[in-house]
This record gives sequence, structure tokens and C-alpha cells, in this order.
Amino acid sequence: MKKGRNWLLEEEEKILAPYAVRSKNPGEREHFEPEHPYRLPFQRDKDRIIHSHAFKRLEYKTQVFVYSEGDHFRNRLTHTLEVAGISKTISKVLGLNEDLSETIALAHDLGHSPFGHAGQEALSELMRGQGGFEHNKQSLRVVQKLERRYPEFPGLNLCGETLLGIMKHGGDYESSELLDVRRDLGPSLEAMVVDSSDEITYSAHDLEDGLESGLLELADVKELEIWKRMEDALPKISSFDIDSFSRSAGRVLLNLMVSDLIDNIEERLQKFSISSREDVSIAFQTQKKLVQFSPEFQNEFKELKSFLFRKLYRHPEVSRMSERGKETIFLLFKHFESHPESIPESYRNREEEEGRARVICDYIAGMTDRYAIEKLKREGILWFPY
Repeated sequence: MKKGRNWLLEEEEKILAPYAVRSKNPGEREHFEPEHPYRLPFQRDKDRIIHSHAFKRLEYKTQVFVYSEGDHFRNRLTHTLEVAGISKTISKVLGLNEDLSETIALAHDLGHSPFGHAGQEALSELMRGQGGFEHNKQSLRVVQKLERRYPEFPGLNLCGETLLGIMKHGGDYESSELLDVRRDLGPSLEAMVVDSSDEITYSAHDLEDGLESGLLELADVKELEIWKRMEDALPKISSFDIDSFSRSAGRVLLNLMVSDLIDNIEERLQKFSISSREDVSIAFQTQKKLVQFSPEFQNEFKELKSFLFRKLYRHPEVSRMSERGKETIFLLFKHFESHPESIPESYRNREEEEGRARVICDYIAGMTDRYAIEKLKREGILWFPY
């Protein structure tokens, strides 16, 4: 084979910056597998994630609006794909490993519960004192244990750097060799870029969806400091309907945030003399933040996030949907506690090892909004119609 793995590694070396993660050093897989002759490790990880059940289910999991509210609002899958796209763009400009960034981005929400953050709040409350629930921690659990694609081992057997990228700093992860590595080595620049890309993406696109849905008032948005940066690049509203205008606003905001982030990362890499993966680790240990906005833009970004929290995420209509979602999860959880026969056998088999509460939590966290609602009906649990 003329252009096999070695050729790909040589070509990668020509384009990667010195501080990028190399595919020749991807971190060990928990279970040994021979290298593929013409696919690099992070490319294999990416495909494993895309083919997973958890990834397919993201299509019917809430971002802000429950799927029944409309076909054009973001769901957890479209959000994930947008984060992956932004992560690749930033990584390409900075000379980072695009395959790794994209892979981490595609996996970052695999553990998200149905009904968005309302679902996470419900499961967190139900699991209090029993190990808790947090969607980043659950994403790691999904790829290490819950996915069943290989008869030889549980999980997807991803590379070490991919797993480290899925782990968010400060998360309450179970003690393990991987956690020790995460504390010592810290996240790669690729992982940090995905983290920021996630915030950038949901902020821009939640603003867009909020305007398009009518839950956000344009007059209120215009009061934001960040709007002054956006105004010159936006079309005159008299010549556009609100839907087209909201999409323009989301696009302009996205471009502003990505551009400021890239410029500031480049400045900080120079300032702290970052020239290797080891330098990235040292910066992490000494609390030098390499991936962040410029100070002025950071303040405006905080104002935007606060605005979205108050005006959109706590909007009465969104709160109504959230409360329904939370109640659905509470009812299902209590039902499964007293009727474990309603849980699939593949989950029940782990009850002796991990306890019924964790098994129920895993089952519900993996549900889509649609499946959770259908399960209510099938189990004969009375609840209001959606």
C-alpha cells in the first residue's frame, strides 16, 4: 500500500504545530488493538463515536426546545455537529490536530440526558447520595462502559488523548489511572478548543433560536454591549424577515467570537512560549489559561451568557417545557425503582454490581425525549400530554 499509515503520519507532521497532539502519540487504548494500516487513531475514534447508539440518539434530545416545538430549532445532535465544525476551524488555523478536536467534540454530549439541562437537574437530584449525575461524567461512562459494539470488551476502547479530552476539568470522576493522568498531564490544546467552541456555539445559536422563536425580543438584544460589535455587519431589518435576520445575527456573532478567540490564543501561545505538548501541560499545572477571549470580549461574552440565562433559559415557555421534562424523569425513575422488570435485561444485568439506582440512571440518561414520553404512555403512567 503506497499511502498507508506511515505516509499519513509523515504528512501530518508537515502541517501540525509543535504544541499539537501527534497521531503517533495518541495515548494508549485500555484494550490492545493493532494499528490500522491506513486510518490514524483519532480517525478510528471519530468513526466509533459516529456509529455508536448514543450518538444516533442525540437527534431527539433537547438543546433548548423540545423536539415537538419545531423541526428547525437546534437539537443535541445539530449542536454537536456545529461544535465539531467550529472546533475543526479553530484547530486548522492554529495548526492543531483536527481529527482529535473533531472527535472530542462529537463525543462531548454523548452522556446528556433527555430534556436538556432540566433532565440533568432531575437525575442529579435523584442520584444525590448515590454517586450523583453529571453529563460530562456520563459521556465518559458511555464511551468506556455503556456502549456495546465489541464482544471482547465494553465501551468503544478510545485512545487516551480522546478520553482525556472528554473529561472536563474539575469533574467528579471516579478515581482511576486515567484520572491520575488527567491531573498530571492536563487537557490538550485540542480539548481546550472544544470546550470553548461548545460555549461559543450554544451562545450564538441559542440567541438565534431565541429570536426566531419569538422568546427573545430584538430590542432587548440590542442593549447588549456585544451588539455594538455586530451591528455594522448585520443587514437592515427592514429588508429581512425576523427569521433571516436572526440567522444573520447568529452567523455574525459566531464569526466575532471565533475570530477573537483565535487571535487571543495565538497571543497567549507566544506570551507563554508554548512549543510542545509538555509546555501545554506545564501551563495547565501553573494555571496559565491558554484558550480564552481577550479581556474586553470576555466581559461582553459573560453579559451575553447572563442575558440568555435570564431571558431565554428562564423564559416561562422554556421553563414550562423544562418542568414537564423533569417531571417525566421523576415519574420514570420512581416507576423503575418499583418495576425493575420494565428495564431492559442488558441494564438489569449490572444491578448487582452497581445498584439499581445507577442502572436506572444509565437507562434514563440514554433515552431521547421522544422515547421517554413514549415510555410514560407504554408503562401506563398518567401524565399531561406533550
